Amino acid sequence: QVQLVESGGGLVQAGGSLRLSCSASGRALSIYAMGWFRQAPGKEREFVATISLGGGITTYRDSVKGRFTISRDNAKNTVYLQIDSLKPEDTAVYYCAAAPLVARTADDYRYWGQGTQVTVSS
Repeated sequence: QVQLVESGGGLVQAGGSLRLSCSASGRALSIYAMGWFRQAPGKEREFVATISLGGGITTYRDSVKGRFTISRDNAKNTVYLQIDSLKPEDTAVYYCAAAPLVARTADDYRYWGQGTQVTVSS
């Protein structure tokens, strides 16, 4: 069992940056691929980024490529999502999740955090 806790969300102006963190407890994060998803009001949860167990493979949804960077520090049991050049359409609750392998589909993830709100003002 893995418990995930996100932090780092907030209110930021368009063009700004945030760094989201996802801390794990219960089991070592190094045995899981990790992903970030987001859900905007009235919309379905969508894939944002994923990173392999060792961090050598990363994948992003097209709309965030070049602006978002997923990384991990297994020694700290933490995964990060650096978000730059924020846009109002990035406003959503951001969730981290753990899976056996890198995946883009929410159903492939076993453990989820509670989410952190990111709000981007124009």
